[in-house]
Amino acid sequence: MNTLSPLGPNTPRIALIGECMIELQQRADGSLQQSFGGDTLNTAVYLSRAMGDKAQVDYVTALGDDSFSDAMCQIWRSEGIGLDLVQRLPGRLPGLYCIQTDAHGERRFLYWRNEAAVRDCFTTPAAEPVLAALPDYDVLYFSGITLAVLGMQGRARLIRTLVEARQRDARIVFDNNYRPRLWASVEEARGAYRSVLPYVDLALLTVDDEQALFGFADCESVFEAYAQFGTPEVVLKRGAETCLIRCEGEAFEVPAQKVDKVIDTTAAGDSFSAAYLAKRLLGGSPAEAAEAGHRLASQVIQCPGALIPKA
Repeated sequence: MNTLSPLGPNTPRIALIGECMIELQQRADGSLQQSFGGDTLNTAVYLSRAMGDKAQVDYVTALGDDSFSDAMCQIWRSEGIGLDLVQRLPGRLPGLYCIQTDAHGERRFLYWRNEAAVRDCFTTPAAEPVLAALPDYDVLYFSGITLAVLGMQGRARLIRTLVEARQRDARIVFDNNYRPRLWASVEEARGAYRSVLPYVDLALLTVDDEQALFGFADCESVFEAYAQFGTPEVVLKRGAETCLIRCEGEAFEVPAQKVDKVIDTTAAGDSFSAAYLAKRLLGGSPAEAAEAGHRLASQVIQCPGALIPKA
């Protein structure tokens, strides 16, 4: 069991595993604004901004050899994100999604991702050096979306990597981000989640996703279930409501920050997770980390799209 205490005097190496897609943001007049986004990539960007030169943040994914993939890499590099573990697969393309928001800022996603390059992220010969490098990182971060897009073979290879990384004292961080459309059945998703949860040190959970996937009746049921998995630190994100935390037997409740007008809730949870993780790695308490998470998320939901401009 590893705790999220500061990682010592050396610069920690953090690898986030997942998918970045082409993002289309539908405006009120019906026009589309094109950018890029994806849950773990959003977290990687906000984490890199929060950590600055106090950490090395690398992204792990597979892209194509097209101009959109080129543009993604250029943006990531400008954000200080390392690209050594990004595979470029000839003839392939990244996935695409469109965000539609209602008058209250709530979002609806439309996806085109079945042939995305990331689905072969851990199955190609080029994946071997990537998988070999991951256990040497100090922190590995992935999500429920990561589990879905990797497929059965990719998930199996990820689990072997998590086991080896933990044996080398890496911290494993997981954001549940359950998306039913990415799974053949809820039973398949439950099995995949349960296969990785025994290796997780910090679980960043959205309550609605936990209820949809596992049918938990209330927050206490979630905490009890993750205690059975042996997860030492569990964070329940509840949108505009208070955040609930259990860490090494202690309980915390941290109120969200109120905003006058919600523009777009895209990446609210991803940004919260980034700020929370950054504060914990820099020595902050769980309560301080949740305050940082709420603070960043409150800024993100007042801007359209997943990534807000740098401060």
